[in-house]
Amino acid sequence: SDEAGPCHSDRSGDLEHKALGRTNRLSAVAVVPQGLEAAAGEELSALGAHTRKAGRRAVSFQADMACLYRLHLQARLPFRLLRQVARFPCQGRDDLYDGIRRALNWERWLHPSMTFRVDVTGTAPGLNHSHFTALQVKNALVDAQRDLWGERSSIDLDDPDLSLHLHLGRGEAQLSLDGSGGSLHRRGYRAAMGAAPLKENLAAGLISLTGWDGRQPLVDPCCGSGILLIEAVLMALQQAPGLNRSFALEGWADFEPQLWHQEQDRARQRRRRDLELPTVMGFEEDPSIADQARANVAAAGLNDLISIRNGRFNDHPLPDGTGVLVCNPPYGQRIGDEAELEELYRELGNYAKANAAGWQLWLLSGNPNLTRALRLKAERRIPVSNGGIDCRWLHYDIR
Repeated sequence: SDEAGPCHSDRSGDLEHKALGRTNRLSAVAVVPQGLEAAAGEELSALGAHTRKAGRRAVSFQADMACLYRLHLQARLPFRLLRQVARFPCQGRDDLYDGIRRALNWERWLHPSMTFRVDVTGTAPGLNHSHFTALQVKNALVDAQRDLWGERSSIDLDDPDLSLHLHLGRGEAQLSLDGSGGSLHRRGYRAAMGAAPLKENLAAGLISLTGWDGRQPLVDPCCGSGILLIEAVLMALQQAPGLNRSFALEGWADFEPQLWHQEQDRARQRRRRDLELPTVMGFEEDPSIADQARANVAAAGLNDLISIRNGRFNDHPLPDGTGVLVCNPPYGQRIGDEAELEELYRELGNYAKANAAGWQLWLLSGNPNLTRALRLKAERRIPVSNGGIDCRWLHYDIR
């Protein structure tokens, strides 16, 4: 139902949320990696949002402004958070032009001294090409500015002051503001990019699916640039991913600095300083990639919590007891050739059987031929998309 119920607690303990009235509740959409829609919905709910429904690569939700700020600072899984500001019937160019001009008080939201960009998804009659549709939106805005001021804004695709997102479909247009100003997966610790990088938000989502909670050892036998381990530890520490960056929403006409600082303080207070983590380590055969991983670990401030070791996994023992193995080995699509990789997977399967009895193994596979070489039987196969490659996050119980 659409009735305003009490806003969920975000489980950070110190503040219980007040019930949201209709007046201050915003509609918004989180754009998320394909396959992680359900996990993202749970994360948004835990942070206080009222999730509506998961679509493909998107979760729609409602939130008040404090919660929207909180999600920008603390949510790990979204690429973007889009705040809906207008929706109107749209059967073509004229409807779009008129609707955009009326969508917001542009005198307040887009002064000619500001830059902007427009992104478009979906189609409507006569509006089948996103570039053409974006041009129509731009024309409507620029004409409104010329009427008001006799001058117009410039377009800036890289670092705009106002980032607009238009979605067309089912006879209507939805105009949203992108609060992030650059994808939220960029945490700021990653200077070094490997050959086929796993995005940070996807890594965080994969770790959340394993259920690892920081109580048992975590090992990545093919750690690459270390992203799975870094995201796992940041999650266990409850360290907010958005604390050390700026956001487009700080330039919005209705930005509330006091509320923003309150949410920043709250995010800082959540970090667990008392947590005793078990062994978290990665093995990497290529010395230069191992150095990249160490640089990323250092930039994330996790030097004393994650160790990266040179060499192939066969050369390294696992910590005592049971734990979790996670890995994203090459699939042969961007790096590696299939025959060599088959040998790698075979060795990995043998290593797990010989050294990891009682452990869980989670492996991201973009190539079913290679995973067969593990000679292990998967308990679960979760479909996810990694940079457009159809993958499975496979779970094995090593016996």
